Amino acid sequence: MSSEPELLARCRRGEPGAWDELFDLHYAATGRFVVQLGQDFTREDVEEICQEVFLSVIRNIESFCGGSRLQTWIFRIAANKAKDHREKLHAAKRGGGQMPLSLQAEDPETGLTLDPPSTAPSPDWSLLNAEQCLMVRSALDELEAPCREIIELRYFGDLSYEEISQELNLNAKTVSSRLSKCLDRLEEVAKRMFSGEKSTVFPSNH
Repeated sequence: MSSEPELLARCRRGEPGAWDELFDLHYAATGRFVVQLGQDFTREDVEEICQEVFLSVIRNIESFCGGSRLQTWIFRIAANKAKDHREKLHAAKRGGGQMPLSLQAEDPETGLTLDPPSTAPSPDWSLLNAEQCLMVRSALDELEAPCREIIELRYFGDLSYEEISQELNLNAKTVSSRLSKCLDRLEEVAKRMFSGEKSTVFPSNH
């Protein structure tokens, strides 16, 4: 298997096998990330978002300069695509009757599967139930883009401070400070939106 720089070079040369390798490496992880971003997404939603993400990767691969891991760059694209898709769903007011998400099923076009996330709960979000997740998601959508992005990369993408610092061109201490402030901002927004809810539904930055 190629190293990441070698794989990128092969993709830029237009080698079909290189793109297949890139998809095999990153498609499932991107699917898991998208699922975390939208608890109400169906399998169809996740597949559509992933397809849009990798179309964008193909179109913009020349602009990726390697300042971060390729997966981190893909996650940033996925976060934007998921937000756009969620806004489209809300605008269309699509409601019930959707098929539940099945992460084991193969996509008939790509032959790829969305690997289910680890069954181990994350340390900061483990106490959230489905309703609270939707509350947090709604509050996140109200945040300005920089805050929303850093929270998504840290808690949904499970990236380290070092990985986030490389992607956002910040030092690790700045990432920690900014994340703490953004979590405070998230809590303020949610308290305004959902008066009476306990602040303990929000993650700690410690």
